[in-house]
Amino acid sequence: MLGLIWRLAQGYRLRPWRSPYLRWRIETYSGLHADDLDFFTFWGFVWRRRASLVRYLHWANRRGDGHCR
Repeated sequence: MLGLIWRLAQGYRLRPWRSPYLRWRIETYSGLHADDLDFFTFWGFVWRRRASLVRYLHWANRRGDGHCR
């Protein structure tokens, strides 16, 4: 599962809130506007939705394709 997170954040590992892919995923999942995502909004979303995110990561990891794009 950590490998999946590592790949999803590729190029933005120290700043995941700037990743176009993660911004798009958050926008389509939650309705938050991608342009409004900053450090605090991103981590607030991750904290509030942590159970759902863990379920998603387990599901994606079971799929076995490794990147879900």
